[in-house]
Amino acid sequence: MIKFPHTLICSLTALSLLKPFSGYSQTAPPELTITRFSGPSITPSPACLAVAPTGEVYVGVDMMGSLGKDPGKGRILKLVDTDNDGKMDQHTEFAMVDNPRGIIVMGNQVFVLHTTFSSETGKATGMALVVFEDKDGDGKADGPPKPLIEHLSNTKYIQERGTDHATNGIRMGIDGWIYIAVGDFGFHDATDRSGKKLTMLGGGIIRVRPDGTEMEVFTHGTRNVYDVAIDPYMNVFTRENTNDGGGWNVRFSHHIQSGEFGYPVLFQHFTDEILPALADLGGGSGTGALFMSEPNWPEKYNNVPMMADWGRSMLYIHRVKPDGATFTQKEEDFIALPQITDLDVDGSGRLYLSAWDGAGYSGSDNIGFVVRAVPNNWTYKAFPDLAKASVEELVNLLKSPSAVARLNASQELLQRGDQQGLAATLRIASDAQQPLYARVAGLYTYAQGAGKNGIPALLELTKDPSVKEHALRALADRKGLLADVPEQPFLDALQDPSPRVHAAAIVGLGRLDRMEAATALLQTKVPASFVAPATDKEGPHATPNAAIVLPHLAVRALVALNAVDATVSAINGPNATLALWALRYIHDEKAVNGLIAAYKQSKDEKLKKQILTTLARLYKKEDTYDASWWWGTRPDSHGPYYKAVLWEGSPVIEKFMKKEAANPARLALFRDLDARHRMEIAAFAPLKKAEPVAAKEPKVDLEKIKSKKGQVGKSSIEDVLLAVKQLKGDPAKGKILFTNQGCVACHSLSRSEKMKGPFMGQIGSIMNRERIAESILKPNASISQGFATYTITAKGNKTYVGFITEETANKVVMRDITGEVYTVNAADILSRKEMKTSMMPTGLANALSYEEFASLVSFLEKQKK
Repeated sequence: MIKFPHTLICSLTALSLLKPFSGYSQTAPPELTITRFSGPSITPSPACLAVAPTGEVYVGVDMMGSLGKDPGKGRILKLVDTDNDGKMDQHTEFAMVDNPRGIIVMGNQVFVLHTTFSSETGKATGMALVVFEDKDGDGKADGPPKPLIEHLSNTKYIQERGTDHATNGIRMGIDGWIYIAVGDFGFHDATDRSGKKLTMLGGGIIRVRPDGTEMEVFTHGTRNVYDVAIDPYMNVFTRENTNDGGGWNVRFSHHIQSGEFGYPVLFQHFTDEILPALADLGGGSGTGALFMSEPNWPEKYNNVPMMADWGRSMLYIHRVKPDGATFTQKEEDFIALPQITDLDVDGSGRLYLSAWDGAGYSGSDNIGFVVRAVPNNWTYKAFPDLAKASVEELVNLLKSPSAVARLNASQELLQRGDQQGLAATLRIASDAQQPLYARVAGLYTYAQGAGKNGIPALLELTKDPSVKEHALRALADRKGLLADVPEQPFLDALQDPSPRVHAAAIVGLGRLDRMEAATALLQTKVPASFVAPATDKEGPHATPNAAIVLPHLAVRALVALNAVDATVSAINGPNATLALWALRYIHDEKAVNGLIAAYKQSKDEKLKKQILTTLARLYKKEDTYDASWWWGTRPDSHGPYYKAVLWEGSPVIEKFMKKEAANPARLALFRDLDARHRMEIAAFAPLKKAEPVAAKEPKVDLEKIKSKKGQVGKSSIEDVLLAVKQLKGDPAKGKILFTNQGCVACHSLSRSEKMKGPFMGQIGSIMNRERIAESILKPNASISQGFATYTITAKGNKTYVGFITEETANKVVMRDITGEVYTVNAADILSRKEMKTSMMPTGLANALSYEEFASLVSFLEKQKK
């Protein structure tokens, strides 16, 4: 049994508080049996895990946590359950790595994503995807790892902050790519094994081949995505967070190759241009992810994305239903686990889950555990040793209803390079009697193994409606083979009645790089839902919109083709809307001149306004990213750029727009365009308005409040927390205390109020009762993300202390403990230091009785907007 110390009860749900671990299984479905697999003596601070198909569990121990900066505290452990009773019997230290963030086990290879450090300075040098080998099977890596990608996160921010927004989970799809979840630190000059370099401003998903080559961006524009779930048909799902201080909401997303999700510069005010998430699920913090597809699991818990949420201490199931080329979803509670970090399943159907269990933002050497979950009627059936399996056995496994079996058999067949086995994979792909999952597995395995020689067979498979989507995807999958792939099947597929086939065709045409495809792409219909949000209103960035998927992908393909001539030619035609949408991202002088010429030719006022909007967007562009600027937990999200700069086409646009604005009756339009797109043309500056009278806020003497001593102040934290557990409290009284105890000085309860410190309007959906109580009593123990206290010194002998409410490349906006707001020019900043203590003083609840404190907690517990 696990006994939880009183100091950790903030990390437990009310149901499991101060109970042995067996009590915690009561929060899981009754169809499952959960056992403790390993405890903190072996697996403290488990940040990630992966399971071999044969059941060996590899756990990434990370005693640095997300904010630690000292190396030498991480390792990969290999755990074995020799008698299959759900408890670890043997363990070995597989390898020493700092900050492990993702693991994949494939044969005798173990892929690991982790932070790298300089042996000379002890400072972080970035992140790397590496591969270890254990050819002798002794449970230890044979030697140092082979790097596959280096510099896979922004070194500047890892050194300053830690890895909390860095690059995270990794998972392999049946297509053989390793998909990598990139947090919004982004990266600069990431380098793969071939020497290819890649830079990404912000977060998303990238992918790479298992040999470390062909690195490329898959999707872009997410915030802090931690892991990916990939289904048997190559649908990719994530549970990432966003929203920048307005509650740290979680979004569930379906990622379609080349898609742009818009964070941070498009996802609020330019939502017409992005792929929206499928849902905004409220406050939380998404972590590990898995698509469960194993035949010995109960039907109602199978073939679903399972997504962990560290902030809510819950593993969720998302019921996804097809909706055009994408999905809709419905979230369900599944398994409660304190600060769950990751999950994976083996070939026998054993699900393993790791729990951070309150180990803190800098890790712990004595907290954290791993559990095993299996269906109640589960019996152990050994997964075969694939290295000893015959080709025939591997081919049969490729038809297995187990996704784990299919993936591992596929990779083993590819490792062997056996031609008979390769021919068998094509037969599976072509066999209409086989289940679709088997045909898809056969198709992608064949495409990987056959390479260029497989193109004719894949072209033939594009004629089969059941696998057409995947044949098109496989044909356009490897850029090194595209010269030999004809575009006609993709052009034909643009007329296919299936939106999924249509989407695959659009993405493929963007990858084929054939300019002749631009005219066909421009015929993609744009729905009525393509509407920009009203001025200064946040648009629907998390509302499913299947109708926007195809035109969105078509725009991304046109931009990839740099289709200047085709888009300009379409401005005055029936496909003008899509053409102008694409032109927003094509900073080319020919595009600018073409837009101006089309404007002069047109007599359609609506079209002319759209052209002006496009020119306003093109007036500036994003600066070339050099890794010295960009990130913050509260970045400027107005858009459309983060660090906007002028370029060669800017003077032409400015001259034209000033001329058109010469008529005073039209000046208001240009002022609106200037404000929305932040052109900062002096002639379009807004009229000065009288400053609104600021609403008076209550002045609270926090020092006086915290100096009072009552029942809470005279008791130990443990006693107070136990009392809160027993006392219900009165939320109505708690609301009054929220004001009287000074909480209103730094916290808002409604989104209509001015945002101050951490938003309390949904705290009850993020923290349970005990965690709310402890965060009041111990404000320095868990400082809310984005609200760390900074001291900034600036030119003119000025010093500012507070938390950062907004940050751009040019300025930092801060709020101090009194609520005052200060704007500091970035060029004036001499030093910036993050403090280790919260701005919230310790002791604000000291004067309260147990009953009063319970009432305050009860009030906050009910805030779940």
